Amino acid sequence: MFSKEEAAKLRKEFWTSFGKSFPRKWLLYNTKIKGLSFKFVADRKKAAVCLDIETPDELVNLLYYEQMISLKTLLENELPEVIFDDGYQLENGKQIHRIYVPFDGKFSIHNKNTWRDCYEFYIETMNAFELFYYEYEDVIKNI
Repeated sequence: MFSKEEAAKLRKEFWTSFGKSFPRKWLLYNTKIKGLSFKFVADRKKAAVCLDIETPDELVNLLYYEQMISLKTLLENELPEVIFDDGYQLENGKQIHRIYVPFDGKFSIHNKNTWRDCYEFYIETMNAFELFYYEYEDVIKNI
């Protein structure tokens, strides 16, 4: 087991190493749609690339999510492993709409031997997700 300080240091090292190994400006929060953001997720047991829909207005969230559902088949052609979750619960208890691709390999942010495979997954998956977003940005924004 790691102390909180050790775990925090490993998390920081994981993200710093990722940024230095693969320097690139990602779309992430720059979708130009308030409440719609791409995220890299990593913890002790799993990693994923996500598109989170979480505006303060639940009706707006639902409209964006339904817009993404209308593109589901097209997205599945690019990312067959994609999961649509209209009731994803964050650790803080907040419920959001999340569209994500989980890393299916062995991973733990506490195990440096698993980092490289995760980084490669991040690069490949986020790139495909961003390309899809740019291709259908006008459709997604049209709610």
